[in-house]
Amino acid sequence: MNTDQIGRIGRILFAAVIGFFALGHFLNGTSMAGMIPKWLPGGVFWVYITGVLLLLSALAIILHRRMRQASILLALMLIAFVLFIHIPSLMNATEDMGKQVAMGNIMKDAAMAAAALVIASTAKK
Repeated sequence: MNTDQIGRIGRILFAAVIGFFALGHFLNGTSMAGMIPKWLPGGVFWVYITGVLLLLSALAIILHRRMRQASILLALMLIAFVLFIHIPSLMNATEDMGKQVAMGNIMKDAAMAAAALVIASTAKK
């Protein structure tokens, strides 16, 4: 297997995971609305918008269309989640399980942001 094939498989796998998260936003929007910061009006609206953005990012990566821009924007969105949702959740958690879930979400979104930037770096400008 050559480098291009490995990269293609990695991009498709990454995009599939992003697509799976998009599906989760659509199917569990109401329950996920509680994660939206209180200072941001709209609640469940933002969950669905996030689902749309995740889906568009996954499609851009799979179809290799505007992949660089989509991957950079995806990374920025994931970093924003870490900063504005997951770190505050970690700081406000009162139970060990809540802290573990928040830390897991921080690591997950940071790793996915890093992967999105690697994908962006391999795309043509």
